[in-house]
Amino acid sequence: MSDQSTDGRVADAVNRHWADHWVPARFRPFARMARLERPIGWWLLLLPCWWSIALAGTSQGGGIADIKLLVLFMLGAVLMRGAGCTFNDIVDRHIDAKVARTRSRPIPSGQVSVGQARLFLVAQALLAFIILLQFNGFAIWLGIASLATVAIYPFMKRYTYWPQLFLGFAFNWGALLGWAAVVGRLDWAPVILYAGGICWTLAYDTIYAHQDKEDDMLIGVKSTALRFGVNTHKWLAAFFLAALALIDAAGWMAGAGLVFHMSIALAGMHGAWQLARLDTDNPERCLKLFRSNKLFGLIIFAGAAGDSLIKQVL
Repeated sequence: MSDQSTDGRVADAVNRHWADHWVPARFRPFARMARLERPIGWWLLLLPCWWSIALAGTSQGGGIADIKLLVLFMLGAVLMRGAGCTFNDIVDRHIDAKVARTRSRPIPSGQVSVGQARLFLVAQALLAFIILLQFNGFAIWLGIASLATVAIYPFMKRYTYWPQLFLGFAFNWGALLGWAAVVGRLDWAPVILYAGGICWTLAYDTIYAHQDKEDDMLIGVKSTALRFGVNTHKWLAAFFLAALALIDAAGWMAGAGLVFHMSIALAGMHGAWQLARLDTDNPERCLKLFRSNKLFGLIIFAGAAGDSLIKQVL
């Protein structure tokens, strides 16, 4: 296949990633199905968790963010992103075979059978559940509830031009879970943070979806990229602005101060840079801008964590 190298690497993977060199050859298709060689996905899943943990700490008087929680959420994000991608690949295997960027994935390319993928899905989910059990009871049940959002997302592209919205529901659940893991309940701040994260997902995943719009039109798959078309820049500007306003409001409700608000301004500059650079007819540019949202999210986390530390000192 034209999109698949001789060693089975997936078309849009990060070049020379460690997973394509250090994972034993027989296990590489499973590592690719979990997207280990495309770490941006678990970063985008993780960052709302980290925002929430830092802001929850601020609401409790400030201090250094709980390192153990940060690490547990990172491990959980890698596992749940892998499980979600595996489930998505099982559901979308026939669609993926028709799309240039995705036909080199392990199932449509024949590297992994559907039965093997199902077993791998269960293994990842069980490991993630073990991590979830390290949290308080409220957070455990809240984490289990997130499975509903994960389950419905892969089917949405068949029925609505807004599958990115449903991805947002799933990918930002950590904004609720991180707060619950620290505080043991939900408040309005994490709910507003969750809404802000959803708007952010609508922005970055619309950029990502522009890579596949021609194939999507041919096979009848829907996306916000197709829905917005030539008006994409306007929609993305609205999503970025809404995301920043809501995330900033969540910080204000949690008691965050100037450092956090400054990080929101810096993230806003990054969002503006993305819009200035975006060419929706350039798939390579779209992929690079999509991946740059790791920095967008890290800027916000740095502001939240730094502000929380300063609050304790002062």
